[in-house]
Amino acid sequence: MHPSEGPNSLVITPKLNGSNYLAWNRSMQHALGAKNKFVFIDGSIPIPDIGDLNQQACEWCNHLLHSSIFYFVSESIMQIIVFHDTALSTWEDLKERFAKVDRVRISSSRSTINNLKQGTKTVLEYFIEIIRLWDELNSHRPISNFTCVHPCRFGSIRLAKLYRSEDQIFQFLIDLNESFSDVKTQILLMDHLPSINKVCSLVVQEESQNDVVSNPITIDECSIYVNASNARKFYPCSKRSTGNANSKNGSRFCTFCNCHNQTV
Repeated sequence: MHPSEGPNSLVITPKLNGSNYLAWNRSMQHALGAKNKFVFIDGSIPIPDIGDLNQQACEWCNHLLHSSIFYFVSESIMQIIVFHDTALSTWEDLKERFAKVDRVRISSSRSTINNLKQGTKTVLEYFIEIIRLWDELNSHRPISNFTCVHPCRFGSIRLAKLYRSEDQIFQFLIDLNESFSDVKTQILLMDHLPSINKVCSLVVQEESQNDVVSNPITIDECSIYVNASNARKFYPCSKRSTGNANSKNGSRFCTFCNCHNQTV
């Protein structure tokens, strides 16, 4: 342990309030893993015996992790875990209490995704919102990564992930506004669908192009008159304009330089 390490050295958002356990758990894993301390609360390192030389160092880490967990939970949750002796038992208690699958929350997330439309949102705002909902739903129903001793012939896990990715692309494209019908058709006609991030990039490019076409650059009329006035200074009348205005060419009149005997 470094002397500067403490609960304040970690950055965990948000604090655990009971309904956000999945996000809090993931944030804690990243923060503690960066400090090389997560192995003390996932059961990887056994607690040393009293006579072990590493027992005191392990006890220091235990107090640090215990304080860190207290620091990043709400006050009501802290009151129910304050009497645990080890950070490992505290971690397992929180997992048992709050990590259960919430079918009501899954149903709510699914309903929100199905009813989500782009509407007045930009493509990027719509994409960020639907990605957040997908991540929340997938955290409740993750696809496990199995490691087999022998190579798998069927690739069921890979196929399941592929189908989930394609379903997300279909959902994202269907709920776009009608102005993106051309790019939606182009993407769906591809031999191999790109990743969802690439699909979003293609749609954002189409959005930028549509904005340029619908809002062309207009030239100020005042600028036109100023340029015409400046042009008269650099392009004076020719010698023909000084001739007799009643000659056979006298009917000619230049509307640019206001001279006779010539045209624009």
